[in-house]
Amino acid sequence: MVYTPGVSTPSLELWLVRHGETLHNASRLVAGWCDPPLTPRGRAEASALSTVLDGTPFDSVWSSDLERALETARLAWGEPRPDARLREVNLGSLEGRSYDEVDPVFTRMFIEFRDFDVPGGETFSRFRERVHGFLDGLPPGRHLLFVHGGVIRAVTQDLGLDRFVDNGSVVGVDWWTRRLLFVREGGDGIDR
Repeated sequence: MVYTPGVSTPSLELWLVRHGETLHNASRLVAGWCDPPLTPRGRAEASALSTVLDGTPFDSVWSSDLERALETARLAWGEPRPDARLREVNLGSLEGRSYDEVDPVFTRMFIEFRDFDVPGGETFSRFRERVHGFLDGLPPGRHLLFVHGGVIRAVTQDLGLDRFVDNGSVVGVDWWTRRLLFVREGGDGIDR
């Protein structure tokens, strides 16, 4: 891309929405590719997102193909285009287990969220390649993506937001300049 003074340069702006609370979130169970449903609170969080998103023009609207992200999209916006590359990390043999019973080695890997390799699941590098590959293929513009906590963290951890955001949060990123634009936690509408 060539920059011309006085001419607006295109950008790749991403609005990343974490799905509403699920039964696994509420019960402190590991959920990667397993697909627990939204709780009543999760549906309320998703519906509340419509006021945050209302009136914002998007060039495309995407979602993970997992039902918790699709339902959040439908309640907050409308029908998205599903894509499996936007799925949460595959947590293999840890799926469905309580965080309290998971080996402390894996707990540390969840907290650090870098360079992990879960038995029967994805490595962090493979997960990150999958997500970044999807984002790198998007055309210039503003895109709305309904995704998961791990996806948002894989995108933002090198941009100054190296933690998991709450369910129902919206995070804005300029993907081309690798810059964090805003964080709206839990649909509260407050920029941080």
